[in-house]
This record gives sequence, structure tokens and C-alpha cells, in this order.
Amino acid sequence: MDLALELKAEWRAGGNKPSLRGKTLGMIFQKPSLRTRVSFEMGMRHLGGDAIMLGPHEIGLGVRESVGDVARVLSSYVHGIMARVFDHADVLELAAHSRVPVINGLSDDYHPCQALADILTIRERFGRLDGVKLAFVGDGNNVAASVALACAHFGVSFSIATPEGYEMKAPIRDQAFEVASRNGSGLTMHTRPQVAVADADVVYTDTWVSMGQEAEAAERAGEFDDFQINESLLRCAKPTAIVMHCLPAHRGDEITDDVMDGAQSMIFLQAENRMHAQKAILLRLLG
Repeated sequence: MDLALELKAEWRAGGNKPSLRGKTLGMIFQKPSLRTRVSFEMGMRHLGGDAIMLGPHEIGLGVRESVGDVARVLSSYVHGIMARVFDHADVLELAAHSRVPVINGLSDDYHPCQALADILTIRERFGRLDGVKLAFVGDGNNVAASVALACAHFGVSFSIATPEGYEMKAPIRDQAFEVASRNGSGLTMHTRPQVAVADADVVYTDTWVSMGQEAEAAERAGEFDDFQINESLLRCAKPTAIVMHCLPAHRGDEITDDVMDGAQSMIFLQAENRMHAQKAILLRLLG
């Protein structure tokens, strides 16, 4: 976090030092991307390096050739690999066979780069992390999982409200509870958004339908109808609370326009911070 803030200040003051000159990041994509692709690519450019984007039709990860073979070959060409995939096992297999660092740019289980950018945004806004309460409202998905783990690690109290049947996966939930217990971070789970959001400093949501779940859209819309971030729910949080969303947002579903574009929204600063948090990751791993 310290390095991310330093790199952000340096970039805004005129540009980053070319600390990764001569280094290249290979980027594997199975899913569409705006923030992940552009933030990693521009992050590498800002640090003097380069990035190569490899789409699903170019590699066919696990189909055209095995995940292990892709890792062996690609890691002989580049200095680091970022993978945005469906199955989390693919990230683990890439890492097992790669000779260079592998970054999880998103999997169906986790989105750690997003969570680091979120923590950076919270620290930037409040000047601290201890004593901050974050309330997540919606699906217990990969973003919720990584935000819960990040909060547990950084001492942020985490409260989540999900409809019954849409809780975080049990192994991830147990992992988050274990880390939170070790670090003295609060972690609670609810089925009523108003309870989770009460006295929150941060109110966070994500799409109700993640990529690969499009066939469930109609069913989920009914299940999540009471889990929208709107002015009424936001009044349950502290008056100084900020609103976060990892994007892309389905305006009018999980969040209303007036909240997303309102004075409490930090959503687009949060999106910018993806680049700065990831530059810190890249510099640590490839520098």
C-alpha cells in the first residue's frame, strides 16, 4: 500500500521512473476486460516495461494445449504472467509450471488485485484502515471473497449481506474467518442489508450476475431485489460513508444512478486505483 501511494504520487507529479525497462508481462485472458487489461498494460508502460495481450482464441488455455504447457512456454518468453480466467485451478496450474511470477487477474473464486485497489482507496479516503467498517451487499462472489480476505488481513471490519443460497463458498468463508480471528478484524454475515450496512464507513456492491452466470439472470433478479444500493439503504450507513463498486455496474439493478454518481461515490477513483495498486504488485514481483 505504501509503494502504491508513492507510485501514484510520482505518476501525478510527472511520471514514474522506468524501473521495469526491458521487462514484459504476458497477459492471458479468457474473459472480457476493461480495467484489468488497461490498468496492467498502462501500469507496465508507466514503469518502462511492455505487456502482451493474449486472448482466448490465441491460446485456448487447456483446450488447444494444456495449461502446464502454456505456462512452460510463455514463462520462457516473458518476465511475469497475469491471468484472467474462469477456473481458479488454472491459475494454480500456471503458477506450478511457470518459471516467472503468476498474478491472478481474476478467477471465479478470487479477485485479489481488485481487493488491493479497494484497500488502497479506503486508506486514501480515511487515512487509516483500523476501525473502518466495510459492508458488502449482494452476491458472495469472487470479489466479496477477496474483499473479505483483504479486510481480514488489513484490520478492516467486514460485514456482508447476501440472499440465502448466495453466501460465500464455505472454504473461502472459513479462510476469511480464520484470518480475521488472527488479526482481530470483525467479520459478520447477514441476510438483511440494513443490518450489514448499519454504521458502515464503506458500502460496497457488485453485479448480481457475474460472467458465466447469464442464464441465471432472471432468477437472480428476483432473489436480489431487496439488495440494491440506493439512497434509502445508504442512510443506514454513517453520513460520511463512501460507496464502492468494482465495475462493470448494471445501473438500476444493484445500484441506482443517484448513488453511483453521487457525492459519496468513490467508484471511479477506485477504478483508477487498480492501476496504481497493480504497479506496486508489478514492481515487487518483476523489479
